[in-house]
Amino acid sequence: MKVGVAKESAPGETRVAVVPDTARRLTDDRVEVLVERGAGDAATFVDAAYEEAGAAVVSADDLYAQADVICKVRKPSSEEVGRLRGGQVLLALLQPLVDPELVRALAKRGVTAFSMDSIPRVTRAQPMDALSSQSTVAGYKAALLAAEHLGKFFPMLTTAAGTIPPAKVLVLGAGVAGLQAIATARRLGGVVSAFDVRPVVKEQVESLGATFLELDVEGAEGVGGYAVALAEDQHAREQELIARHAHSSDAVITTALIPGREAPLLITEAAVAGMARGAVIVDLAAEAGGNCALTRPGETIVSDGVTIVGLTNVPATMPVHASQMYSRNVQAFLALLVKDGALELDFEDEIVRETCVAHGGRVTNEAAEA
Repeated sequence: MKVGVAKESAPGETRVAVVPDTARRLTDDRVEVLVERGAGDAATFVDAAYEEAGAAVVSADDLYAQADVICKVRKPSSEEVGRLRGGQVLLALLQPLVDPELVRALAKRGVTAFSMDSIPRVTRAQPMDALSSQSTVAGYKAALLAAEHLGKFFPMLTTAAGTIPPAKVLVLGAGVAGLQAIATARRLGGVVSAFDVRPVVKEQVESLGATFLELDVEGAEGVGGYAVALAEDQHAREQELIARHAHSSDAVITTALIPGREAPLLITEAAVAGMARGAVIVDLAAEAGGNCALTRPGETIVSDGVTIVGLTNVPATMPVHASQMYSRNVQAFLALLVKDGALELDFEDEIVRETCVAHGGRVTNEAAEA
């Protein structure tokens, strides 16, 4: 069986779906690996490294013509969809809830498509959980971005010029990205507090040395551990209470997302206006519209003296480790599809079934179908 590693075509995408170390492991499992020329360049994984790992470096035409499975990070462009052939398998972060048209196009071409952001959150699937691995990267980088744009030290410093108090950091959302942001901000020396509508995460927040804010707003945990959207009155109360804490914070990192929907608005324009000049907001939900009312996806702006970082695709800013982690997710998922060097799709397997969004000429994901 041949697994193909395609070069990413999305603007600004620097990651690669399979790194040389994973390619070596796949070849050891009797899988032939084809890598599109230059696929790993932006992530510092050169063609020679793939060849040393036992992979064959080929042109894009040869890759799509020969590979049984195509591995990507981001969803394919319309041109790439046109290259795919019936019966071919595609693995990528397809965002079926956001882009159902893409899923229908893949089904129309007879492609069997697996969305790496649809991996069910069950214990057995943890090594394949690409959302968690990439959220880890994003949470870490969010704390660094906050420190970069804040005109203050994060840690408390006692110097000959006096004592400098530590920065106060507020993290909104305590999922994987939020917890990593908390841990990193703490390592940098900040005094960190965090809020999440799911009270079950309080213990995790406190285990990292942060203070969990009791804001008298409590929501439910939905499928996959994500928070469920609050009722309108509860949401308004949430915004009011968050604003109070944001006003006394030097940096705010927001990470709240609801799958398939726009990101919840947590920081209003009024809340930003009440923050101190020089404060920073890093909005990790920018790609889904943002948790801050003033966020401009893909831009960093200053409003009333507050810097708002709306960087999208944050994992692509750290392509080496982001690629390595995603590559391991792909390898773990491929282990479900490949038996003794041959492709075997077992739709009785919960993970295979729930991750598949198109197969046999039809859409298999209910949300995308709708």
